[in-house]
Amino acid sequence: MSTTKKRRADGQQTRATILDAATQLATVEGLDGLSIGRLADHIGMSKSGLYAHFGSKEELQLAAIDTATEIFMETVILPAREAETAFARLEALCENFLRYLETSVFPGGCFFASATAELDTHPGPVREKLVQSLDGW
Repeated sequence: MSTTKKRRADGQQTRATILDAATQLATVEGLDGLSIGRLADHIGMSKSGLYAHFGSKEELQLAAIDTATEIFMETVILPAREAETAFARLEALCENFLRYLETSVFPGGCFFASATAELDTHPGPVREKLVQSLDGW
């Protein structure tokens, strides 16, 4: 593997680690409480290191919503698609969702329930991204 490809892979892994921590933190402190500085303190990284991945708090929030959506899809929706009948898919979807809540995928509960309640009256790109994610289900 070339040095450039290795650095790119390392950067992608670092970004994934940051976003995992960001989604976890957002369920406890809210998306509005998710700042570059707070996240840097939480994961022990410099603010400048985080700015290299996310140029602003808003970009971090948008990326956290994307990551939470991917986690939800992998945990709840995609496994249900493997069922053979429509009824079995619906049953699996319900079971997967309840398991998602019971196993505390996120420490503050359902990412989307807390983010929706928080952003209900806050228009802007972050709320729009959240609504888009929820509509995609």
